[in-house]
Amino acid sequence: MPADNASGRIFNVLFLCTGNSARSILAESILNKEGAGRFHAFSAGSQPKGEVNPLALKMLADFDYPTEGLRSKPWDEFAVPDAPVMDFVFTVCDSAAGESCPVWPGQPMTAHWGIEDPASVTGTEMERRTAFVTAFGYLRNRIAAFTALPVSSLDKATLRTRLVEIGQSEGTTSARGNAA
Repeated sequence: MPADNASGRIFNVLFLCTGNSARSILAESILNKEGAGRFHAFSAGSQPKGEVNPLALKMLADFDYPTEGLRSKPWDEFAVPDAPVMDFVFTVCDSAAGESCPVWPGQPMTAHWGIEDPASVTGTEMERRTAFVTAFGYLRNRIAAFTALPVSSLDKATLRTRLVEIGQSEGTTSARGNAA
């Protein structure tokens, strides 16, 4: 286990998207598996669809990632006083990045990690599945880079720079990638 977790501190991470049905759900599941013991991931949307995309659930299950408890929910759930305090908030779609987010308790570090929406792809089942596999791969790569960071030992400026760099990695939909 990395020295970063020597204190036993678990970092809360919120992934945001507009619909909270695909990308943010994928990211939540990936980080909860890959960051076990160091991170606890959540997801939400500014205008949640109210259901998780079935292809997202199928793909997660096919790759042996957790699907239990995944649901499409509003980001307001995480802006109330009794909500978990977030250490990091990442937007994974350009629409959510451009919206006015709630004021998050605890002033988490934020970054934009935009990727294309696999749920918007139309076409054959294979074309749609390919879009989900591509999104999953980009998210898994970014999350792997994130979980490899010695979060506790980096100063804020360095950590912010690294989060921006992760957001600008292969597959980005925007040159923004800015951390707030």
